[in-house]
Amino acid sequence: MTRLAALAQDSRLAVFRHLVQLGPVGARPGAIAESLAVSPSTLSFHLKALAHAGLVQAWPDGRSIVYRADFAAMQELLDFLTENCCGGVPAACAITAPEARRPLRRTAPPSSSRRRQRE
Repeated sequence: MTRLAALAQDSRLAVFRHLVQLGPVGARPGAIAESLAVSPSTLSFHLKALAHAGLVQAWPDGRSIVYRADFAAMQELLDFLTENCCGGVPAACAITAPEARRPLRRTAPPSSSRRRQRE
């Protein structure tokens, strides 16, 4: 439950998603703060909460600390959330890839100059 609570806050979720996108390489706090346009003190607060929940790992790198998502913990959370999906038979849920669940973008109608060319 601690992991879900940690991800329930929008800024914290953004930090975690950013670290997931970076992969196992992770990033230093300064780079994370710059990418997400958050203050270093705010980021520190969120990283501490994510680390307490076991969702991020931190390790020293010289005089700095590098943070990365804990992918094993993320998988445990996903397993927990889907454990009883469709009566314990996840295949029956027809879970699809994220791309398949996103709504399609609408295309803009052709401009009037294109319409004239076709007429």
